[in-house]
Amino acid sequence: MITVPVSPWALMLETCFKVLPAVRNHLDRWKSQAQQIPNPELRQQALASLRTKQFHCEGGSLYALLAKHHWQDAIQFIVAYQTISDYLDNLCDRSTSLDPEDFRALHESLIHALTPDAQGVNYYRFRNEQADGGYLQNLVRTCQDVLGKLPNYARLAPALYELANYYCDLQVHKHVQIEERVPRLKTWFSSHQKHLPELRWYEFSACAGSTLGIFCLVAYACDRDLPDGLITQIRNSYFPWVQGLHILLDYLIDQEEDRINGDLNFCSYYRNNEELLERFQHFIHNAKKSVAQLPHTQFHQLINQALLGVYLSNKKVKQQQEVQTIARQLIQFGGSPASFFFRSRLLLSH
Repeated sequence: MITVPVSPWALMLETCFKVLPAVRNHLDRWKSQAQQIPNPELRQQALASLRTKQFHCEGGSLYALLAKHHWQDAIQFIVAYQTISDYLDNLCDRSTSLDPEDFRALHESLIHALTPDAQGVNYYRFRNEQADGGYLQNLVRTCQDVLGKLPNYARLAPALYELANYYCDLQVHKHVQIEERVPRLKTWFSSHQKHLPELRWYEFSACAGSTLGIFCLVAYACDRDLPDGLITQIRNSYFPWVQGLHILLDYLIDQEEDRINGDLNFCSYYRNNEELLERFQHFIHNAKKSVAQLPHTQFHQLINQALLGVYLSNKKVKQQQEVQTIARQLIQFGGSPASFFFRSRLLLSH
């Protein structure tokens, strides 16, 4: 019988001996395809995203454990979907274009990846670089193949689309010309604000930037016939709190790097470190509370604590004195499992 891990040690063992080898096999296959991309700019960005963002696929694929006997299908979907996301993020971040139409067209691939019968289009139609040798279409089709086998896909689709549309909107707004970014993000936030708990515009943007809710929904759907109530529960648990915690941690450790590159960083909008710490604790508290009603509550709590441990043990933290101080306080606030993942990650990285 396959069970979902409920202790830090069990999660570590499943990660090391089951999840990571499978993820790396898939990534090796996508790397081989990326090396064949004819256009040098597209090839460079595809390979860079696979090289520098591998840990996104590794972390996201922990959700495959919820799929139990179907964990390999879940990993196949998660790796392909996250690879699309990371590749497009590179194309937009280090872009030869600042055209919102271009970013919108590229991100249609993420919506098509969630639509088993969608026909592929030219996602590069608004940019100079075109020839990718079918790389992006193949990633989309891989996701479609997994979702096409799910008997409960039709009931799952609305929640997937909602989360994906938040993600795609964010990617468009945050990559346009610098002076347009904040006004666009604030207007976008205003259009959703009445349906949200108390959040600031930059926190809402962070909540939109995570793929964890999609991965959780697909993994559960691989294993069971999801009732509508559970789909809603998962969506409400992951958006905004778990997803917000995830991406705010990502921005927290990237502050110095983003300052140097002139990139938007949502953590820079807090008035001071005291406010930042208080809001992070608010997200940690609500992420814990929001997953308490889900099946496999302990697993979801472990994921929250693993997020703290993995991000805050990143080598970038040591290079930023203020972030190091905040990291210590957040690990303490996260409790003993967060501390376990923090220490484990530090040991594994040496």
